[in-house]
Amino acid sequence: MSISDALALALDPACIFLSQGLIADPWQRDILLSQRSHVLLNCSRQSGKSTVVAALALHQALITPQSLVLLVAPAQRQSHELFRKVLRWYHALGETLPSRRASASELELTNGSRIIALPGVERTIRSYSGVSLLIIDEAARVPDDLYRSVRPMLAVSRGRLIALSTPFGQQGWFYREWSGDGPWQRLQITWKECPRIDPALIAEDTRSLGQAWVDQEYGCLFTALEGLVYPEFARACVPEQPVPEGRKLGGIDFGWRNPFAAVWGVLDRDDVLWLHGERYGSAIPLSEHAAVLPKDVFWHADPAGRTEIEELRCRGFNLCKGHNDIRSGIAAVSARIRQDALKVLPACVNLIKESRLYRYPSPQEREQFGENPIDRHNHALAALRYLVATIDRRPRVPHVEPPAKKPTFWQRLHDERLWTPLR
Repeated sequence: MSISDALALALDPACIFLSQGLIADPWQRDILLSQRSHVLLNCSRQSGKSTVVAALALHQALITPQSLVLLVAPAQRQSHELFRKVLRWYHALGETLPSRRASASELELTNGSRIIALPGVERTIRSYSGVSLLIIDEAARVPDDLYRSVRPMLAVSRGRLIALSTPFGQQGWFYREWSGDGPWQRLQITWKECPRIDPALIAEDTRSLGQAWVDQEYGCLFTALEGLVYPEFARACVPEQPVPEGRKLGGIDFGWRNPFAAVWGVLDRDDVLWLHGERYGSAIPLSEHAAVLPKDVFWHADPAGRTEIEELRCRGFNLCKGHNDIRSGIAAVSARIRQDALKVLPACVNLIKESRLYRYPSPQEREQFGENPIDRHNHALAALRYLVATIDRRPRVPHVEPPAKKPTFWQRLHDERLWTPLR
């Protein structure tokens, strides 16, 4: 690289793209030229977010001697993949600065700068300090404890923090920082801002995988999790409105450290379940819950809570043990959602919130969690499952008005309206 090329690179990091015959998108140039210390990139899949931060990492190491650049991701495989993109830029530039050491996870240059790919394990990465640039890839999937452990690395050096990700539901530090009011530069890049993504691909993925998944993966919306147990739950959520008359029913999931959850509503004449009430809280005695739960509801409760069931019965509640098979219960709730036989009103805040978080394990998590959904964010949903699985164990038959009975002969005989008066 000539002196003029090196000077151009120092002034404009986007010159790195030219080394591979590429031109940075306008938003990528904005990131490369930004001087903000905290940046959140909420980007579509395949938009080029990891490509641009890899170029930024290399630029920091080349231009600023003694820089320490850390690449963090939920798993070491992911941080290594980002590191390989850094190496591709480095080789494309003709290895402008020789390296002192190069391995599968670290590049050290002769100017003293280092770029290191780290595993996503909190206890193994706490020793680094004086970090110039910290890049967190797949940030929406990085656990809160890992994020809390890497933030202090920037305390003395006042280095930069760049977090990039596609959304992963309304959970975790990335979502909180994105939706909060902290001093972040926030940049959202949907598939529409990426000229390399064909609209025909989006249309096909929408047909095959559903609108909610596309909204998250390509539309950058924090609306759904990959592998949600109830991906269509939103269609059951209705605005505030009068609830029809019917049988008053409810479900209860007992808990102390885990939340106690109860949901209740009405099963109308068309066999539609309307949920309009909720009780949710941790470390609260059962007596306090009992004081506010309605007694004119027939409850279907967690069958594991035998003592709690007896206590509520002694307090005048009508309840039975709910059906507790997870898979059949999920199937019953899902069937009601698809058949528009479940209506959830806004008062059921925690039930709606859990529906956006309760998910199946990813392929990497199945060894730890098995095939069933992960046992988190499911307490109000468990109460719903006990209720629906029990009342729907028999085939549901919508209410139909019986045909009007025809009057018998003797009824007709005594009906004065049928007689013709004589004149």
